[in-house]
Amino acid sequence: MMVEHRDGGARPRRSAPGSARPRRAPGGPRTLVQPARRAAYAVLRAVNESDAYANLLLPRELERAGLSGGDAALATELTYGTLRRLGTYDAVITAAADRDAASIDPPVLDALRLGVHQLMATRVASHAAVNESVALAREASGAGAGGFANAVLRRVARDRPGEWMARVADTARSDDERIGLEAAHPVWIVRALRRALAAEGRADELDDLLDADNVSPRVTMAALPGLAEPDGLRTAYSPVGFRLRSGDPEPLVRESGGTVRVQDEGSQLVALALSRHAPVEPGERWLDLCAGPGGKTALLAAEALAHGARLEANELVPARAGLVRRALEAVPLEVVVHERDGRELAAENRGVYDRILVDAPCTGLGALRRRPEARWRKQPSDVAELAEIQTGLLREAIGALKPGGVVAYVTCSPHLAETAAIVAQVRDELGDAVEELDARAVLRRVSRGALDLPVPESGAGHAQLWPHRHGTDAMFLALLRRRR
Repeated sequence: MMVEHRDGGARPRRSAPGSARPRRAPGGPRTLVQPARRAAYAVLRAVNESDAYANLLLPRELERAGLSGGDAALATELTYGTLRRLGTYDAVITAAADRDAASIDPPVLDALRLGVHQLMATRVASHAAVNESVALAREASGAGAGGFANAVLRRVARDRPGEWMARVADTARSDDERIGLEAAHPVWIVRALRRALAAEGRADELDDLLDADNVSPRVTMAALPGLAEPDGLRTAYSPVGFRLRSGDPEPLVRESGGTVRVQDEGSQLVALALSRHAPVEPGERWLDLCAGPGGKTALLAAEALAHGARLEANELVPARAGLVRRALEAVPLEVVVHERDGRELAAENRGVYDRILVDAPCTGLGALRRRPEARWRKQPSDVAELAEIQTGLLREAIGALKPGGVVAYVTCSPHLAETAAIVAQVRDELGDAVEELDARAVLRRVSRGALDLPVPESGAGHAQLWPHRHGTDAMFLALLRRRR
């Protein structure tokens, strides 16, 4: 994304309330760093030093710095743009510094990353990108660090971005590594995404998917059915989804009391697939087994309220359970929120529920547009650890169903080891006790518009949504019914 700040990013301005003032750098003169850059740098440091989440921290940092309008937009682009292409920028820094980026002092490395992003992917004036990034490095680690950063960034600024990309691509040891460097995805994720697309006979869509992961998603709203109406540009698929014509969604969310909320369209669709796969009988019992942070729970609660069903929710992490309770405040329905291991809760409630949502903990590879830092944090070993949890949750959830009841198994990941493999394993274990419904047909019935959902080569009934194809997070859905 190319962004040009309205003043070119070079002109110092008076400090607004809460903005950064000139600091005495260790070993250097007073410097003035534009508040937008300082905010972005603060988030980068927290993400890389403390495993903070940029989507949670950045709004607070913008508020603290008193940034709005164009300044907030610049800080947002600098933050997400830098995090999104971190691995590629590290390769550029390694080449420009003649030393491995991993050996550079972390505060200096983050300042370099911020500067390289501005030089390679924005229209910010190069002198502003260099000078203020150098100032951040000097403030963090002293005059020597400032001199080093100055040398590296001026070397990057001498050549065109395309020349640097070609130079970096030439260092790749395989085609997949080259793709990963060019598209800013770790190699193991590139391969996992290709395999998931190939399972649908669509491996040729890989470039489009990687490109979509590097584009900031549009904000999508959900109007809780029966409690609010979509008020804006209707989304292509979700019957409760819409987009604002302009502006910040937060005032509308507050004004609605939470009956209107920000929620990805894919998340809306998979929740509605559970509540609308078949008519609801009054008195049905539903369970959201892995409910945090509560967006799907609120949607299910509104659906339960409209049709006379009862809903329970469960979330293992107390802080996330608090978010679930807050999300449910907008729905006038009594919902008990448990704080248990979902496997234990389901095992203790055999044959109790008519519908269960298992929105399983996963790698989150389907939401890399929203959480760009996740691609650099996750490791292949995470998949195996999560698969054991996912299998246990799905197995126990099926046991907690009444005969004829349905589980929606959902992940925000297209990785086959977290999706089709989990469903296949549990089906093999349970044999004739469970049958898989046609999730693609259900989604098409729920959707407002035609959904391109190819049949996987395995012939299984699950459905996979995609950022490049549907404009949603890459949500996976399987619907499993316990036989009567």
